[in-house]
Amino acid sequence: MKISCLRTDLANAVSNVSRAVSTKASIPALEGVLIKAYGDKLNISGYNLEIGITTDIEATIQSEGEIVVSAKLFLDIVRRLPEEIVMIETDDRMVTYITCGKVDYQIVGMSSVEYPDLPSFEQTDGITVSSKILREMIRQTVYAVSENTAKPIYTGSLFEINNGVFKIIAVDGYRMAIRSENVDSTSKNSFVVPGKTQLEVLKLLTDDEENVEIIIGQRHITFKVRNYRVISRLIEGTFLDYENTIPKETKTELVINTRNIIDAVERMSLLNNDRVQSPVRCVFSDDEIKLSCASAVGRANDELSVSIIGEPVEIGFNNRYMLDALKNTDTDEIKMILNGPVSPMIIKPVKGDSFLSIVVPMRLANES
Repeated sequence: MKISCLRTDLANAVSNVSRAVSTKASIPALEGVLIKAYGDKLNISGYNLEIGITTDIEATIQSEGEIVVSAKLFLDIVRRLPEEIVMIETDDRMVTYITCGKVDYQIVGMSSVEYPDLPSFEQTDGITVSSKILREMIRQTVYAVSENTAKPIYTGSLFEINNGVFKIIAVDGYRMAIRSENVDSTSKNSFVVPGKTQLEVLKLLTDDEENVEIIIGQRHITFKVRNYRVISRLIEGTFLDYENTIPKETKTELVINTRNIIDAVERMSLLNNDRVQSPVRCVFSDDEIKLSCASAVGRANDELSVSIIGEPVEIGFNNRYMLDALKNTDTDEIKMILNGPVSPMIIKPVKGDSFLSIVVPMRLANES
């Protein structure tokens, strides 16, 4: 293999695909990136047997071929090269020569035969959505994906397409997040995408209207984001019947400025840390919210004036779970719905149903 390309393009590509590279793998090749030079494209891939990221960049190819090189070492070298044109050449002994200006490296590579094939699958369905919308949808739900591997199905989010509505649903037993968007699709489908895959896709998404193609198979999924493809297995299993877990009653309801409630909960959160987790106590009554938190390090109180409709209620929440839900609303005002001290709280927009968050309360010390 003998090629030349732009250092900036190469560095960006290797940096992005390296996120799918194993740091400690039983197969040494998986700690590297696979580089293939064919035609007028340089293809670079990273794969950890769960997630694969692959991309093409423009290159001048004098001699075709492929090689596996250490992802970390190769990226460190490319980032520090002094000029923009990079020359890469390999020989029969798998030695890779990297030249840029007056700098040259020789590093040991591995045969591409040792690199596992990225999954290839037959497409059974697909959907196209703008990068900006998908970015918002993942960001506003992925925080509620479970980190507990005892129930693998909840380490991913349910992607649901039905009647021209695309939904992402995440749940971890303490909170649930739902994000909906109208899409131009007649599909009816549902599948569970790992949270780790979504986080990698999120890093590639930009805040523009460029379309992202989601290619769906029986057991795998591909996200085509610009010139990148993120390939992942799907999680098999039965996801929660989420619609039946959303409280249908409304005993207490209020509309509040999002920033004000976030600031108040953050003030109470100062008394909590990794070792101390006391609930933030909220009393909703007489057109005000009284917040308090008492822990081993002290006590704090705060009050917010707000119009409250319905019954008074005293309820406690894990401050982190509450803040995650509040900070991912992206609206100036939110509606909060409560159904007593032990029923989950609903957070939704004042108008419409683009998102819905549920936070399960913590039992307060003075409750029987």
